[in-house]
Amino acid sequence: MTVLRSIALFLLAALAEIGGAWLVWQGVREHRGALFAGAGVIALGAYGFVATLQPDPHFGRILAAYGGVFVAGSLAWGMVVDGFRPDRLDILGAALCLAGVAVIMYAPRGT
Repeated sequence: MTVLRSIALFLLAALAEIGGAWLVWQGVREHRGALFAGAGVIALGAYGFVATLQPDPHFGRILAAYGGVFVAGSLAWGMVVDGFRPDRLDILGAALCLAGVAVIMYAPRGT
């Protein structure tokens, strides 16, 4: 159950961070206004809190693993929200990142 909880937290963190960054982008770069940018800042703050809920106590490990989730999640966000079509190298890179997440977070350790 701990692994499923951890995966769910990574997905929630990705939604908050990527969604927050997208909202700021929309507010500033696409001139959609302060409400978009402000909502983005709130979502980015929520990301920081969600990351603290991971069961592993090591900040560096959590953030490193989350980096791989962020890469794959960003491509998925682009596909769903912006109509981006990743090529095979984008997909390969995301798969490698997620493999790294699995090793960093979930591989058995001898400690």
